[in-house]
Amino acid sequence: MKILITAPYNEQGREKLASQLGEVIYKEWKQNGRAYNEKELNELLDRSGADALITEHDHVTAGVIKAHPHLRFIGVCRGTPSNVDLKAAHEHGIPVFHTPARNAQAVAEMFLANVINLMRKTIPSWQWLTGHNWDEGAHTSYLQFKGNELAGKTIGMVGFGAVAQRIAEMVRGFPCFIQYYDPYISSADAGFRKATLEDVFAHSDIVSIHLPVTDETVGMIDKRLIDTMKPDAIFVNTARASVVNRDHLLAAIEDRRIGGAVLDVFNFEPPDEKDYRLINSPLVLATPHTAGATHEVEDHHVDILNKKILDWVNLQS
Repeated sequence: MKILITAPYNEQGREKLASQLGEVIYKEWKQNGRAYNEKELNELLDRSGADALITEHDHVTAGVIKAHPHLRFIGVCRGTPSNVDLKAAHEHGIPVFHTPARNAQAVAEMFLANVINLMRKTIPSWQWLTGHNWDEGAHTSYLQFKGNELAGKTIGMVGFGAVAQRIAEMVRGFPCFIQYYDPYISSADAGFRKATLEDVFAHSDIVSIHLPVTDETVGMIDKRLIDTMKPDAIFVNTARASVVNRDHLLAAIEDRRIGGAVLDVFNFEPPDEKDYRLINSPLVLATPHTAGATHEVEDHHVDILNKKILDWVNLQS
């Protein structure tokens, strides 16, 4: 078997696949400066003669799949295989593997860092300090930047998959109380309370979104829910922007009806004018879709995907 790998894939992972499956051709998309488009990916597959593909961000369109119906499998180093035309892959009998939870630790750590930074007013206090505003004898900073502790807060999770569960485990010792809404999951941990969506929004100090994009979830978080939040509650979205009605969240922020927001995802990348109204709000701590961006994530996706592929190959034999 020849496997074309365009995702970042460490040497150990490549060697393991080569030793058990055959030849590995490594053309990491980063060398291209961006994800490979349909034309470029078709050319790579043709030139390499590969009969399997491991990708991360490349455009694995219906055109790519129809031009290469012989592919044994497609591996996707992402939490969801959103860059692959799954319908076309299914029609051609090509299994698609992906790597859920590859960035669970990274996103969970960013959640903790940014929620605490927002609650403790770290960035505005740093800006105040670097602006040479500290006059001798003044207690301005102590009064102006007094924040809140995470300990004792109720965190409500909307969606309780790998990332949300990792956060829940990490904040247990602060301590924080965890409640979650997820119709598909029931935690075996009695310390985490399953609740209605309405309860999560109305009775949490921090509401954190962990939803995939589906027909049911797009725009699911709207004014009806946001307006029930506590006036000092923090809204966190490190999942997908489209599951939240941006206009309704923006209105709550600009009207100061909630305490603030931690945002890592936006309706447009790069952001449009309305996104920037959120980003520039003093109540918002925003990052440019980097919650899952750690060097370790690339090692995690190699481990997850190699196991899936090799287990599948063993079942075929």
